[in-house]
Amino acid sequence: MTQTGIPFFFMRGGTSRGPYFRRSDLPEDQDQLARILIAAVGSGHPLNIDGIGGGNAVTTKVAMLSASDDDWADIDYFFAQVSVETQLVDFKPTCGNILSGVGPAAIEMGLMPATDGITEVKIRSVNTGARVLARVQTPSGAVRYDGTTSIDGVPGSAAPIELNFMDVAGSSTGAFLPTGKPKDRIEGIDVTCIDVAMPMVIARASDFGLTGTESREALDANRDFFDRMEAVRLAAAQKMGMGDCSESVTPKFGLLAPLPHDGHILARYFMPWDTHPTMAVTGSQAMASCALTPGTIADGMMSVSDERPAKVILHHPMGEMLVVVDYDIVDGVFQHHSAGLIRTARKLAEGQLFVPSDL
Repeated sequence: MTQTGIPFFFMRGGTSRGPYFRRSDLPEDQDQLARILIAAVGSGHPLNIDGIGGGNAVTTKVAMLSASDDDWADIDYFFAQVSVETQLVDFKPTCGNILSGVGPAAIEMGLMPATDGITEVKIRSVNTGARVLARVQTPSGAVRYDGTTSIDGVPGSAAPIELNFMDVAGSSTGAFLPTGKPKDRIEGIDVTCIDVAMPMVIARASDFGLTGTESREALDANRDFFDRMEAVRLAAAQKMGMGDCSESVTPKFGLLAPLPHDGHILARYFMPWDTHPTMAVTGSQAMASCALTPGTIADGMMSVSDERPAKVILHHPMGEMLVVVDYDIVDGVFQHHSAGLIRTARKLAEGQLFVPSDL
């Protein structure tokens, strides 16, 4: 078997990890592209033993970057979620954790120049159209990875990367509330269908007989919950105008539960067939917006101040994530402006990734 080498950077972005490619080094044909990414990750085996995946959905993600022709953006970020075992590739969603590494990777690849101090990278998500401003530390014009910022779910500390998400309300479905209502009853469960950076179906943990404090391992072992959740997710996708999503990872699913602290809420996020070990960056914005919006399933769960932008702290299985949401309530309607987070990233390896030449 002959093999073809593809230049790549291997990076941790937030609490996810995967290869970062130049889009120009990969085929345009999406079917061939999917075959290459399946081989690169090693999809089809629970450990991804024949590729560089890590046997979990947070380590089978792929970023493909190019200089943007958009009037606003510097970099186009095309994302792919490769399944661990089923050899499927979903090009519909985006990933905010992997996006954390896009600014550093784009500079490392030479797709845009760095400035001395802080480099602002304007990123367009090809998958959803969302726009994100990333601020990357670049002293002396080189990406800095070491620092004192810690994020739950990643050991140690690193240089902070500021992310400001803009134009993300309705970025996938065209509407902040895709069903037109803040709450729907689907398959006997009250849910909020929401689209902020990621289309999501969000429910109360208590409606599934859960507390919201369950560990990732306990949730993943509860297959009765996943069967029930999947029925709700697929029915909700139809009402959101997304069609048959039985082979798509979107819409994602989330659970919320109250905490006795102002601005704090328990959150569990599903990818959707496994529990996220921490919290997705995109999903965090949808869940924080749900917690702030009148009439949703989260209405009354959390004390909401009049402060703008609002700070929402999501408690996930490995700690917390702070989401800063700039919004207004006009005539009782939630209007999302932007959301900001702090993440970190690190370059792990650089070189060539080999796949069979006959793909």
